[in-house]
Amino acid sequence: MAAPCYLGWDFSTQQLKVIAIDEQLSVVYEDNVHFDKDLPEFKTQGGVYIHSDRLTVTSPVLMWVKALDMILEKMKSSGFKFSQVRALSGAGQQHGSVYWKKGSIEILKNASSKLPLHQSLKACFSVSNSPIWMDSSTASQCSALEKAVGGAQHLASITGSRAYERFTGNQIAKIYSQNPEVYMQTELVPTGAPQKRISLVSSFAASLFLGAYAPIDYSDGSGMNLLQIWEKVWSVSCLNACAPGLEEKLGCPVPSHSVLGPISPYYSQRYGFSPDCKIVAFTGDNPASLAGMRLQEGDIAISLGTSDTLFLWIQEPTPALEGHILCNPVDSQTYMALLCFKNGSLMRERIRDDCASGSWDEFSKALSSTVAGNNGNLGFYFDVMEITPEAVGIHRFNRDNQKVSDFPKEVEIRALIEGQFMAKRIHAEKLGYKVRLDLTVFYSGLQLISATLFLIGKSEEWMKEHEEKVCLKLSFSNCTYSGCTASDRLEVKLNSGVPAEHCASIITQVESEFQNGHFSTTSVGFKVFVFHLTIFEA
Repeated sequence: MAAPCYLGWDFSTQQLKVIAIDEQLSVVYEDNVHFDKDLPEFKTQGGVYIHSDRLTVTSPVLMWVKALDMILEKMKSSGFKFSQVRALSGAGQQHGSVYWKKGSIEILKNASSKLPLHQSLKACFSVSNSPIWMDSSTASQCSALEKAVGGAQHLASITGSRAYERFTGNQIAKIYSQNPEVYMQTELVPTGAPQKRISLVSSFAASLFLGAYAPIDYSDGSGMNLLQIWEKVWSVSCLNACAPGLEEKLGCPVPSHSVLGPISPYYSQRYGFSPDCKIVAFTGDNPASLAGMRLQEGDIAISLGTSDTLFLWIQEPTPALEGHILCNPVDSQTYMALLCFKNGSLMRERIRDDCASGSWDEFSKALSSTVAGNNGNLGFYFDVMEITPEAVGIHRFNRDNQKVSDFPKEVEIRALIEGQFMAKRIHAEKLGYKVRLDLTVFYSGLQLISATLFLIGKSEEWMKEHEEKVCLKLSFSNCTYSGCTASDRLEVKLNSGVPAEHCASIITQVESEFQNGHFSTTSVGFKVFVFHLTIFEA
């Protein structure tokens, strides 16, 4: 008899991914469907349509449903034992919205197991191409929402964020203002009823498995500019500013770990799922990252990618005009903070190319040749318009706070790295984060430059005082994007002044261990290579 297992799904921008784990958290199955490659009939690029105004960005809803059909058929062909799945949950790209037509609930509930699901649902969506997180076409709706509630800061105090163009409330407001007949096709239901007609991508995905309209969870709902994050209820003033009758179309939000009910009979009949398989609320991709990396109170995670993302577990947030406060998916009485920085790896790569001949080794050597604090030289590097803060251009200042046109190459490299990481720390503190001596930071991505970056901003006196007490602990793990698993960790303790080339050698060691099969991994799922460093008292 096969052992029980659990499925995690990720409805992301470019692909649908699935992973199965057993009760020991070992990966027993994984697969994906890449939208552009595997579903060419939808003619997406990067999983999306970029419209002629270059602002509107959407994805076809039926593509997501057909991808689910495809991946389930692949699992069936491989001999996967669906009957052993005890529960499933997942994540969806945050902010995207799906609009169900009047009467769709009956079609979803009674879908024929003889047909692929996308054939049954092909006429169920009043908006065939869903607005997603990449959309930036709702500037006027954002301005109207902020004005309606008393300003940007007041909106942030209510919902955790000022108005953002990608946030769902503003997308709904645009649809209502431009296509009121489409909005009205989404039938009203009594307040508090379990059925609703507008879904987030995450609750839409859960609905497909549930055979009914799944509720929006607190965490993903925090990214709509509609949820009062303190009371976990919809804000009447925000709802009224976006569209009439909106509360009845959204339903009541629920904790992110809620068990929604058993799987739809469709999946038992077509694939052999147990009727007792439970559907747990899906959430957004960013909250799922916090849960999947098993962050705890006080932890901070930094994803070094095309855009850098910082997220952390926080007890007493202070919403600001920059960054986001979301309800915590793990503990609904606490919160998570999220900061996005557009000038990430591409900015670092340009400085690497300009100052280190395109070599990360040379980059690291140059970094280690300069002292922490860069002798007072500081730079702000924004090749493109930054999100946090809203600024563009390269701005360099010497120790006398005078703006200068250039730095020596090694000074430029340290100015870039210190400037980026000080910005992350400063903006995190503005949102209520308090840096402690036992701070834990998770880095994802392979662009870890120096293990001393956490100490940026600490005074020379502080460093001397704690020189004998402070160590750094480096460990490596692999986490799946939508699951809650992490591999064993390789830990190496380092002194606080470890030069960058030593870090590079440790990274090489970690990669060797990984390649030799000492760590479990997901070969097709979203990989997060985490370098985990802790400042603690020895």
